[in-house]
Amino acid sequence: MLESPVSRGQPPGAPDTAVAAAPETLDSAAPVRVIVADDHPLVLHALDSLIANYPNLQIVARAQSVSTLFEAAALHAFDLVLMDLHMAGPGQFDAHEAIRAFRSEFANKPVVVLTMETDAQALRKAISLDVEGMLSKRDRIDLIPVAIVSAMAREHYVGPVVRDLLAEAARNERREEVHRLLTRREFEVLTHYARGLGVTEIAGRLGRSVKTISAQKCSAMKKLALTNDIELYRFAVECGVTQSELT
Repeated sequence: MLESPVSRGQPPGAPDTAVAAAPETLDSAAPVRVIVADDHPLVLHALDSLIANYPNLQIVARAQSVSTLFEAAALHAFDLVLMDLHMAGPGQFDAHEAIRAFRSEFANKPVVVLTMETDAQALRKAISLDVEGMLSKRDRIDLIPVAIVSAMAREHYVGPVVRDLLAEAARNERREEVHRLLTRREFEVLTHYARGLGVTEIAGRLGRSVKTISAQKCSAMKKLALTNDIELYRFAVECGVTQSELT
């Protein structure tokens, strides 16, 4: 969790080029007072170590449960909360209810969520609560200041690991929809077409006539509401349709 740039093996400045600018941005800004909330002491320690490197970021309180987060927010002047999505311990809120309640009580305070959650539906639900930032604990730790800068500017930041999880889930959902809409033979034509084969080549590979392949291709396009070959190819690529799915 909370991986460094070295452990992720990503060259400096790519793809999140805002990382390089984050320290300069923070150094020139007014201090940002942060409440950090996580039920894992090691995560709190890692956040302490990270934020200590930025003179204009200041941790004003720490919480290890939803109830202590609300207590800290009531007792301390703060600008932003950096919170885990799931915190263990008894309480009246589940993860998403906690965010909803916090946003209701502290409406003008940005929320950045740091989580190990990998379920796309849970991530989408949290993002739908209008949090300003969403980061995975598998993201590089130096993206946290970037998320904070974005949140303080009232911009929304989603870390690369979460973006990848959501994108993969969307591809899977679209593939399932394709399987639901198309017959197996129409799907076969689509997968071969996605590999760059023409109608004649597909007919030869599948042992069908060119006329049949053309009809199946047209039927697939109609069911998918696609109007031309470019749209069909793009759709197939975006869905991650591959020849291996035929097996």
